[in-house]
Amino acid sequence: MKFPYSVIALALAAALGGCAIGPDYQRPDLQMPASFKEAQGWRLAQPQELLNRGAWWELYGDATLNDLQHKLIAANQTLAQSEASYRQAAALVKGSRSTFFPSISASAGKTRSGQGGGGGTVRLPDGSTVSSGSTGGVSTSYDASIGVSWELDLWGKLRRQLESDTAAMDASAADLAASQLSLQSQLAQTYLQLRVIDQQKRLLDDTVQAYQRALKLTENQYNAGIVTKADVAQARTQLKSTEAQAIDLKYQRAQLEHAIAVLVGQPPAQFSLAAVDDIPKLPDLPAVLPSQLLERRPDVAAAERRVIAANALIGVNKAAWFPDLTLSATGGYRSGSLDNWISTPNRFWSIGPQFAMTLFDAGLISSRVEQAEASYDQTVASYRQTVLDGFREVEDYMVQLDVLEEESGVQQEALDAAREALRLTSNQYKAGTVDYNSVVTTQTAALNNERTVLTLLGNRLTASVQLIAALGGGWDSNQIQDASASR
Repeated sequence: MKFPYSVIALALAAALGGCAIGPDYQRPDLQMPASFKEAQGWRLAQPQELLNRGAWWELYGDATLNDLQHKLIAANQTLAQSEASYRQAAALVKGSRSTFFPSISASAGKTRSGQGGGGGTVRLPDGSTVSSGSTGGVSTSYDASIGVSWELDLWGKLRRQLESDTAAMDASAADLAASQLSLQSQLAQTYLQLRVIDQQKRLLDDTVQAYQRALKLTENQYNAGIVTKADVAQARTQLKSTEAQAIDLKYQRAQLEHAIAVLVGQPPAQFSLAAVDDIPKLPDLPAVLPSQLLERRPDVAAAERRVIAANALIGVNKAAWFPDLTLSATGGYRSGSLDNWISTPNRFWSIGPQFAMTLFDAGLISSRVEQAEASYDQTVASYRQTVLDGFREVEDYMVQLDVLEEESGVQQEALDAAREALRLTSNQYKAGTVDYNSVVTTQTAALNNERTVLTLLGNRLTASVQLIAALGGGWDSNQIQDASASR
C-alpha cells in the first residue's frame, strides 16, 4: 500500500512552521528597590564567596553540623516526598513530549459471529402460517492489523502544553530546592541552639560547684559562730535554685536532640549528640542586591515558573477553537480461516487525514480560556507576593542581626560590670563589711548576665541562618536549567 507522503509532509511543515496560539511569556513587572533599606554597613556578596558554593553551613566551621547536613539530604522523609513530587512532574513532561510523535498500535484476534438461526412457522388466527425466522449461520474471522495515528500540532496546542508542563516541572524542582533549604536551615538553627544550651549547662554546672563551695564555707562559718543561720539558708536556696535551672536544661536539650534525629531520618532512641565545650563562631555574612534575590531564592523561582505554566495554558485552551488534524493509517490481514490467513488476497488497508473541530459548545471553550486567564492573574499575584515576602524577610533578618550585635555589645559591658561587682562584694563579705545577702544578689546578677550573653549569641546565630536562607543559601536558578538539560 502506498501512503500519500506529500499530504503528510505538507501537514508536518505546517505543524513545525506555524506559530503557537496564545501569549508568549514575559516576566511580570515588579517594583524593584535599588537596595535594601537595612543594608547600611553590609557588603555585597562576591561570586567567589563561600555563600555561593552551596554548602553554606560550612561558614560555621563545625564538622558535626556538616555531617548532619549530609545525613539530612540522604535520609530526610519530607525531602523524599518533595523529590518524588519532582519525579512525577518530570514524568509528565516526558508524556507531553511523546504527543509530538505518532502512536503505533497492533492487534490480532479471532471473532465468531452469527445471524438469525432457529427457523420455524407460526400459525395465525385465520389458519395461515408465516416463517418466524430464517436459518442463519455462524462465521469465524481472523484479523491482524497495525494502526498508526498522528495528531499534528498545527496551532501549537501540544507545544503550549509541553511548555506548561516543563514550567511546572521547573517549579517542582524549585520547590524541592526550597524544601531542602528550609530543612537545612531548620537543622542548622536547631543544632546551634543545642550547642548554646550545652554552654549554658556548662555554665550552670560550674556555678553549682561554686555555690556548693560557698554553702560549705557558710556552714563552717555558721558552726564557728561567725554568720547567722539565715546566711546558710540563703546559700542553700541559691544552690538549689541553680541546680533546678541546670536540670531544666536537660529537657530542653533532649527536645532539640530529638528534633535533629527526625530531621536526619533517625528514631530519637537511636540518635545522640555529645556535649562539646565550644560554640560555632558567628560568620561574616555578605548581602545581595534585591535584583539578585529573584535568582537566588528557590521559592521565588518556583512562583515564576508557575506563572510561565499558567501563561502557556492560555494558549492550550485557545487552541481548542481551531480544528485538530490527525493522520491515521491501518493495514493488515483478514480471513475466514487460518489457512493462508497471511496472504495477499486477505490484505486490507485504510489511510486518511481527519479534521475535527467544535462548531457549537454554548461557550464552553470561552469559559475555559477565561479560567486560564484568571489562573494566570492569580499566579502573577502570588509571584509578586512571594517576592515582597522575600524582601521583607531579608530586611527583617538584616536589622535583627544589627540590633542583636548592638545589644550584645551593651550586654557584654553589663556582664563585665556584674563580674566586677561580684568580685568587690565577695571581698567586702570576706572583710565583714557586708552581709551574705549582698553576695547572693551580685552572684545572681552575674549569673543572669552570663546566661543573657549566651542567649543573645544563640539569637544571633539563629538570625544568621535565617538571613542565609532568606538570601537563598547557595542556590541559584541556573540549577533548574541544568537539571532540565540533563533529562
